[in-house]
Amino acid sequence: MIEGLLTGLYGLMTPMNIGLLMMGCILGTFIGMMPGLGPVTAVSLLIPVVLTMQPASAMVLLASIYYGAMFGGSTASVLINAPGESSSVPTTFDGYPMAKRGEAGRALALCAWGSFVGGTVATLLLMLAAPTLASWALTFQAPEYFALMVLGLTAVAAFTESGGVIKALLMTVVGLMLATVGTDVADGVERYTFGIRDIADGLSFVLLAMAAFALSEAILAALRNEKVSEEAKKAARGDVGSLKLTADDIREVAPTMARSSVLGFVVGVLPGAGATIAAFMSYAVERNLATGKRREEFGKGSRRGVTAPETANNAAAGGAYVPLLTLGIPGSGTTAVILGALVALGVQPGPRLYVDQSAMFWTVVVSMYLGNLILLVINLPLIPYIARTLAIPEQILSPLIAFFCLVGVFLVSFNTFDLWLMIGLCVVCIGLRLLDYPMAPLLLGFVLGKLLEENLRRALLVNDGSFAFLWERPVTALLLAISIACVLAPVVMKLAGRKA
Repeated sequence: MIEGLLTGLYGLMTPMNIGLLMMGCILGTFIGMMPGLGPVTAVSLLIPVVLTMQPASAMVLLASIYYGAMFGGSTASVLINAPGESSSVPTTFDGYPMAKRGEAGRALALCAWGSFVGGTVATLLLMLAAPTLASWALTFQAPEYFALMVLGLTAVAAFTESGGVIKALLMTVVGLMLATVGTDVADGVERYTFGIRDIADGLSFVLLAMAAFALSEAILAALRNEKVSEEAKKAARGDVGSLKLTADDIREVAPTMARSSVLGFVVGVLPGAGATIAAFMSYAVERNLATGKRREEFGKGSRRGVTAPETANNAAAGGAYVPLLTLGIPGSGTTAVILGALVALGVQPGPRLYVDQSAMFWTVVVSMYLGNLILLVINLPLIPYIARTLAIPEQILSPLIAFFCLVGVFLVSFNTFDLWLMIGLCVVCIGLRLLDYPMAPLLLGFVLGKLLEENLRRALLVNDGSFAFLWERPVTALLLAISIACVLAPVVMKLAGRKA
């Protein structure tokens, strides 16, 4: 591990990587603050840029934007009661009441320190967990990889919102269908191209990610036509109060940070769970553990209520990298986009990554710790100035995002057909989002679809076309059993709830 850390430090300490790390932290903080935007949108926008970089540099930039957005999502939640990211929603429960009684700076300082502790603990646990998982998974062959892909596709059902399981599974199937468009590499046969030569090579991941997240979000934001609130105008003047924490504050929230860091990391490791569930769970745990007067403070400006979700969502962001880097299964919607970017860069996330791309792995790990330190140093003194960006109206922000989407997709292929296709897919995605269909499973199905088909084909080839490998290989059978459990879990829980 010491050798790996030194390797990562050596890989990170280049002017370009340090510059990308700082840029990602700052950009992620700003995007995380913007209501309605989030790390998925930020990562999607930068995919055309990172495809021109080395894999290690690309991962440093994307990772820093991810946890930077987690870090910055608390600012809008506390100051104007408008969470920039869904994982920051629980922060509004107590952060905004603190701001209304003149303790906005104190709440933001609690968020900053909680985010730093959560990110740091997650990085340390990632260092411990990843080598163990990778060494165990090195024995994997095509059948196990196929079962892993199935697990990654079905796990999203177990952790989606109540009543949204069918929608999530349907979007996963749509993603798998889109992954089959293009020329089959093995047989050289065109599939579902309808004679259109521009999609003979398949749909572009960049195009789909932009349409599903960035461009559709920009258009929806423009349709909302929200005006700048009085709270945002006050924040724009930098009126946030003192950012200092007292000794009593530290004694109060230190146990909360410890519990929420571990809980957030564990939830983040679960494929499909994500930072939102981690934030809500940690808030619920702290509220249930509190007694007497401290419990009554929740919802009215509790220090623990502010610290718990911000610590947990940053820890979950680090935890999501464990299944991504060691098993090739994204732990959240953002890591699903990052997975697609890695595949586009020619890097195969999974059990072999820790061995074949160890330098890149350790560079990312070291950058995550250093990035959290940079975020703490940047955010604490600059919070009053960063808050001024909250006054930017949607009418200005949305056209800028749309412009970058169109330019980014065009610069990848220099084909106007891709622009029209992206606009068409964006219209479809807007309709689906208005009907509450999640976009992350769609992208997950698209990214894992080709890998699923490839490993299934290899497994059948080795087993003379027989599907017996599904139950004859113990690890494969276990992973498929877990996949079935993931699909059935929401149904069982719903039935148990009715019985109760």
